[in-house]
Amino acid sequence: MTNILSNLYWGIQFIVINVAVVTALIAENIAVYGNEVSQSESPQEEADIELTVIEKLLNQPVYSPFRREGTVKDATRPVYVITGEEMEAQGARNVREAMRFLPGILPDGLVGTEFQGLSSQFIRGSSSDQVLILLDGKPINDVGSGGFDLSEIPTNNIERIEVLPGGGSTLYGSGAIGGVINIITRSPTEKPTTDVKVSIGSYGLNQQSIQTRGKSGNIGWVLGYNRTQAEYDYPFSIPEANFEGTRENNDVIANNFNLKLQADINQRNSLTFSALYLGKEQGVPGGVPVPAAAFNSLTDNDRKYTDQVLTDVIWKSKLGNGEDSLLTARVYADFLNTRFENVSSQNRRDNQQDSYGVQVNHSWKFAQNQALVYGFDYRYVEAKNSTFNFVTNENTVSYDDSISKGGIFARYEIDFTPSFHMNVGLRQDFNSLSNSSFTSPSVGAKLAISNSTTIRANYMRNFQAPTLFDLFGRGSTFVGNPDLKPEKGNSFDIGIDQKLGKFGLLRLTYFNNRISDLIAFKFASPVSTFENIGLVRTQGLEASLNLQLARNFYAFANYTLNDPRILESTNSAEEGNELSFRGADSLNLGISYETSQGLYAGILMHSLGAYPTNNSNTESLAGYTTFDFKVRVPLSNTFVVTGNLDNIFNQRYQVFPGFPDAGRVFQVGVNAKF
Repeated sequence: MTNILSNLYWGIQFIVINVAVVTALIAENIAVYGNEVSQSESPQEEADIELTVIEKLLNQPVYSPFRREGTVKDATRPVYVITGEEMEAQGARNVREAMRFLPGILPDGLVGTEFQGLSSQFIRGSSSDQVLILLDGKPINDVGSGGFDLSEIPTNNIERIEVLPGGGSTLYGSGAIGGVINIITRSPTEKPTTDVKVSIGSYGLNQQSIQTRGKSGNIGWVLGYNRTQAEYDYPFSIPEANFEGTRENNDVIANNFNLKLQADINQRNSLTFSALYLGKEQGVPGGVPVPAAAFNSLTDNDRKYTDQVLTDVIWKSKLGNGEDSLLTARVYADFLNTRFENVSSQNRRDNQQDSYGVQVNHSWKFAQNQALVYGFDYRYVEAKNSTFNFVTNENTVSYDDSISKGGIFARYEIDFTPSFHMNVGLRQDFNSLSNSSFTSPSVGAKLAISNSTTIRANYMRNFQAPTLFDLFGRGSTFVGNPDLKPEKGNSFDIGIDQKLGKFGLLRLTYFNNRISDLIAFKFASPVSTFENIGLVRTQGLEASLNLQLARNFYAFANYTLNDPRILESTNSAEEGNELSFRGADSLNLGISYETSQGLYAGILMHSLGAYPTNNSNTESLAGYTTFDFKVRVPLSNTFVVTGNLDNIFNQRYQVFPGFPDAGRVFQVGVNAKF
């Protein structure tokens, strides 16, 4: 907390000193704007502020809290959204980078800050494999090893990203014990449009993308391609290891294709086919050996290859009166393949996953004040992990198994009065991996005390089945544990949404999560394994503030306080300690100038507090604070220039022991729309 306050102090100093001109403009605009509002006889001036700051935020469309289309203000749970336009203005190249300034999540790269750095998404003290990743509402997590690397998905085809903190098992089953991230892809436009983007940046960054969307008759389409290449051969130092050098074998080339075809069969029925290909080749330089990362080592030739194909077909049918009942049926097939070639140990590790699934969802508003969402999910996965030794020509299979998982769910919503809303949910899951079933209830409520104040509260029961790697993984120094039990959790939160006049919105949420039978890696000699260590409680605070300071001038601040504590453990010495890697506090600040014509200029601060790297809390990484400058300048209705200078003060830090940051980096680009 002290570190965060220190970072906040220096952040304020930076903003005051380095944006004096902007501050002066703000003051001038405040005076002019206030004078205009006081003298104007038309209420339109005041309405513009409310629409821009408050209504824009609360009316953002979201899917994840309901399993139907809704808005932020409809949800009893806090949900945070970043749009495609905001991603473009901030220069975010992939989903991991896009979530950097959102509250409730610690999205920094696990083993590097570069474009290809493996993502980590820690939400309310949960790990990455406890957060469910959805693509347009369908799960894409790797059930063999856990989560999904969000650095794989580029932003050129993303409409918005939703972050739903807290458990989500009632609607989505296993995998959502920590929260849900839903990635919404773009849809066809009424008029054909083509977007072309080219950008270059530090360390050989070279990115091109093209996206075309439109409709012809009753057929709509989205077709796109994105290519990113970079070297990232930057100088760095690790003071803890007394090491200085140049990051080598850190290049990357990614090629991605997306296709969506939508047919409006008639006024009530539509059919959509979507396909996404994610391909990437990258060098894997490893880390510098330090006390907390003795297993890391610098490598010269290790390579990683990723090929992923994600496909689905969705049928939507409007029932009843056409607007009050929607039936959605989806079938999908996903294929995830990763190959890692380790030159130093002369082996190749292959990870393959073929996933097939069905989702049926019915959203029905059967009364003016009541609605019901219900349906079922089924997913069948074949997963295999193996290691091939080039010296002995032997292929060792770590696991080769299939998983079937499914569930039926229902969520009932009722407005008792215009100001008081409640919802209750229930899901029954069946999972062959844990050889058991699980029931996940939930309840939520919100009460509008006044036109400007709303309070909300929620409870969710959640579970998490162990992964194949946890159960059956095998290596030279570790072995899986087939006797693992599923993790079980209870999530509570209570919060308030407070409108600040007509120019701001403050959202506060206190949360308390308890997870029993938490699965953790247990280091031992000569063989390590996984075990259910006991009970972990995470409590904390999410605070989000958005303001309009003056006409076209905006500011935001959000703070996330995480305190994950081990209450019970098989190792009594760990009880009372902070859970490793997951307890960092986060502070984000930003000030920007934006116009309706698309001009954007902003300074953003991201600050992360210190956190321990083991459960004994004997080793930790220091926090850090970075400042970024982002700009978007429309030259005409067709051409836009974008640019960003990230980590302005060249702050050096680590997000994982032995893995350095890339330092100060820049990126400039030209976007054209035809």
